[in-house]
Amino acid sequence: MALDLSRVGERARLKVQREPHWQRLRAGCFLGFRPSKRGGGKGTWIARAYNEDAGKYRTKSLGDFGTLAGNEMFAKAKKQAETLAELVETGGELRAAIETVSDACREYAKTRPEAAERFRRYVYGDALASVKIAKLRRRHVKEWRERLEGQPVLVSRRKEGEIIHRKRALSTVNRDMAVLRAALAKVLSPGAPGSEAAWQEALKAIPNANGRRTLYLAREQRRKLVEKTNAEAAPFVRALCLLPLRPGALAALTAGDFDRRTAELTIGKDKTGKPRRIQLPVDSANLLTMQAANKLPSAPLFMRSNGRAWDKNSWKLPIAAAAFNAGLPGETTAYTLRHSTITDLVCAGLPLLTIAQISGTSAEMIERHYGHLASDAAVKALGELAL
Repeated sequence: MALDLSRVGERARLKVQREPHWQRLRAGCFLGFRPSKRGGGKGTWIARAYNEDAGKYRTKSLGDFGTLAGNEMFAKAKKQAETLAELVETGGELRAAIETVSDACREYAKTRPEAAERFRRYVYGDALASVKIAKLRRRHVKEWRERLEGQPVLVSRRKEGEIIHRKRALSTVNRDMAVLRAALAKVLSPGAPGSEAAWQEALKAIPNANGRRTLYLAREQRRKLVEKTNAEAAPFVRALCLLPLRPGALAALTAGDFDRRTAELTIGKDKTGKPRRIQLPVDSANLLTMQAANKLPSAPLFMRSNGRAWDKNSWKLPIAAAAFNAGLPGETTAYTLRHSTITDLVCAGLPLLTIAQISGTSAEMIERHYGHLASDAAVKALGELAL
């Protein structure tokens, strides 16, 4: 059971020890209490806040608040601990007051572009955005989750203009909930389990939702897809077929990210948040050389006719139309191309760690989703050695 330092009786029963008894107020923010040998619920309060830049905690003694009544000490100490956390997290500058769910999301999204995009689509325009943090209840979050799960996903637009939707995938719901859960956890401690204050319970991940992507397009199918893609989107789609990158990471590339002299590509905006540099083969380098020609370094490497970069809402319709015209499965998406390219690399015998580094994921994830293919390739290779 979690420690509750707001209860005077519970503090009085704590064991006297050098290490403070810690209570988590929110992610990266803790309040500690070191009982006095004199007993009676007296002791010293300590604040602890995590500094992400330094990779360590900053600790500060708050004193014993001896002039306050027992039930007032916690409130005073909690406020000072939260103030310390704000100072540490913002590099010494107090951030703007966070009053609503929208405020919490905007603060969290300042350095997280992917989260910002999800909040823009599913939070800021929702009734949840205006709910006061102090008054947030499980029912508010539960109702938001129900609205999210019921929101269909646009798949494609047919020639006659009919819009096609599909039900939102459970794995997508989990990803959308994860960023909101993380944003709220930065400013709000979990509520008591089973109570209306337990906002976090409505954001629990759906178990077994992350199914393996099984749709694979052979190289000939991918060539046909590129052929059927309109001229505007064809270079972007071809690049997806050549490089095992996330579509969003590819779309975020600028002309300055590609070094034509060394055929090296720097991938900055990706899920991992850490830039990485990869060496490109001849076909990929030639494609990117053509795309970077006569562009300023800050211009999108893959530019649409309106001068903007590609995004999820602009690439999925041409890919769906090309898949339809090429006679490919209706589930074909931009991620299908990433999965197919990674599959080819694994089957070709490339080390899983190398594939993970190129594609921007962990070796563990590659092993989990593609390890069986590596085993099959090894068996095939051994078979070819048989006399």
